[in-house]
Amino acid sequence: MKLNSLPKIILLLLFSLTVSGCMQKTTVIQMENEPIINGIIQEEIIRESTSMPETMLEEMSYTDVTPKEAKDLLNMNSDIIIIDVSPKYEEGHIPNSVNYYVGDGSLDHAIKGLDKEATYLVYCHVDSASIAGAQKLIDAGFKNVYRLKGNYKAWIEAGYPVEK
Repeated sequence: MKLNSLPKIILLLLFSLTVSGCMQKTTVIQMENEPIINGIIQEEIIRESTSMPETMLEEMSYTDVTPKEAKDLLNMNSDIIIIDVSPKYEEGHIPNSVNYYVGDGSLDHAIKGLDKEATYLVYCHVDSASIAGAQKLIDAGFKNVYRLKGNYKAWIEAGYPVEK
């Protein structure tokens, strides 16, 4: 987008000064009628100012793992807490897992008493519940959260043990 008038440049400058309270020091340079702020064209600045830095997003998300990766994690660390967030726990579950059903608030209640520094593996029978469960842990400040990709079905298909 080309800016051909001084008022637009002033508006952009005011916008960047407002955003600079949340970002690093901002400078405005006019080159060939295109505003560049810290080397980024205006449209990119607007997009970037509404999103979090990538490193923060990585710190605030869970990690999807395949059944093999989950099994390897469990073999390497016997302290991992396995959480089944499904209502079908009694029909079958991963050995040593606990059941905090996400749909009835059991997980929300349990989160208060869980160790935020521990490592967790979350799974269900459907993606929507396991995603919601893993995200609830992340939103509560847990740092080491894994979600079983493909859920319980993928675990069974990989030939790993289950309990009933």
